[in-house]
Amino acid sequence: MSSNFWTSSHFRQLMDPEDVDVVQQLDKDRGITLEDFKLIKMQMANYIAKLAQSVKVRQRVVATAITYMRRVYIRKSMSEYDPRLVAPTCLYLASKAEESTVQARALVFYIKKLYSNDEKFKFEIKDILEMEMKILEALNYYLVVFHPYRSLSQFLQDAGVHDVNSWCRGLVNDTYKMDLILMHPPHLIALACIYIASVYREKDVTAWFEELRADMNVVKNISMEILDFYEEQHRLAGEDRTGAAFSKLSSKP
Repeated sequence: MSSNFWTSSHFRQLMDPEDVDVVQQLDKDRGITLEDFKLIKMQMANYIAKLAQSVKVRQRVVATAITYMRRVYIRKSMSEYDPRLVAPTCLYLASKAEESTVQARALVFYIKKLYSNDEKFKFEIKDILEMEMKILEALNYYLVVFHPYRSLSQFLQDAGVHDVNSWCRGLVNDTYKMDLILMHPPHLIALACIYIASVYREKDVTAWFEELRADMNVVKNISMEILDFYEEQHRLAGEDRTGAAFSKLSSKP
């Protein structure tokens, strides 16, 4: 893996916001709206996290898997690439990329255990292995992902605000329910989380931010995206909405 974000494939693949949340035509033909698209991706991020708890992998693997999933749907439709299979396959691939390998059979076991009453989650090992090759092609074999966690630890130590560490990590984890990792350098996402936590905990880190010479307009914009997401999450949440969105994927155009 490249040790320099600025020379990595991750940096070269950063996208403009208007190019990220784009519903593919095949999905539009099935009635998938932009809200459906966002909701399904959010649910699949939760699905990956739930599976990861069962197979006991670290958060970095979860974050990489979710990033892969989001990258896939920049290029491929959900109609062709079933999210219910893409999500665990991304976790399988990420576990190898992050040198924390999970066996495909273990994923299949826990998928069936978690979704025993849903026929659409009845996958076998061969399904994951076949989808793995499709995902690799969709990703153009670019598997490098940089995350905000390392920068976050360094920044918190430098700023001397260790007491907001757990809150900031929770905020970073939540950013993977969004597409921020596809659009912004990880260190700016980390700074946005610190900015949010410092405001809410009334920590004056203005001088520290000034010393960093970070683009505060970008940091504040990312912060607003995160806060807006929490509001939107409450609006979009609900089993009925999720089920309705998935039912459109099963319908004929």
